[in-house]
Formats: sequence, structure tokens, C-alpha cells
Amino acid sequence: MNFAPLPAVDAAAVPSDGYLLDVRENDEWSVGHAPEAVHIPMSELVARTAELPADRTIHVVCRVGGRSAQVAQYLIAQGVDAVNVDGGMLAWHEAGRPLISESGAPAGVL
Repeated sequence: MNFAPLPAVDAAAVPSDGYLLDVRENDEWSVGHAPEAVHIPMSELVARTAELPADRTIHVVCRVGGRSAQVAQYLIAQGVDAVNVDGGMLAWHEAGRPLISESGAPAGVL
């Protein structure tokens, strides 16, 4: 059985106005996330899929890319235009993309 490769994009190439879905858990999100990201933890995604836009590409991100790859694969199977962000938030941070924290403390990636 042949599977199509999972669509992916480098963290540096995610459009600044792109829809970024962060699927990390609450503790990871609170330490640091992209300012415009939407947070739906992977564990809540199936119940909250209806919250996602149907008219644009969803860039899915986690810490390093494993969970987001699973989520992107699930969304694609549901007919959603989704891509995995290669390297996750670690690559996002390394690419110099903006990060904020929930506490106002310096942001990082957990």
C-alpha cells in the first residue's frame, strides 16, 4: 500500500498570516507559543475539529513535529487542507520566529 507523503513546511516558511494550530499540551503552550497561534491540545482535537476553518490551510505545530504530523494526517483524512510544520516549535524558535508566554516571562519552548 502506497501512502502519499505528508505535506510539510519549514517553520521559517509559515506565512505570517497563516493559520497556525498548536497541538501541544497546556504546560508547553504557557511557556511559549507563536503570538497568533490557535491552541487546541492534541488530546482535545477530535472533539474540537469543528472550530477549525474550512477555507484555509492549517499549519499544525507541536514541539518537534511528531504529534503535529499525526494531527495533520488526521485532518487531511477528514478533508482538511493541513500541513505539518517540520521541526515544530523548536525549529520555529531557531528560525527567529516570535514567541510569547502566558505569564509575561521570557518565552521558550518546553
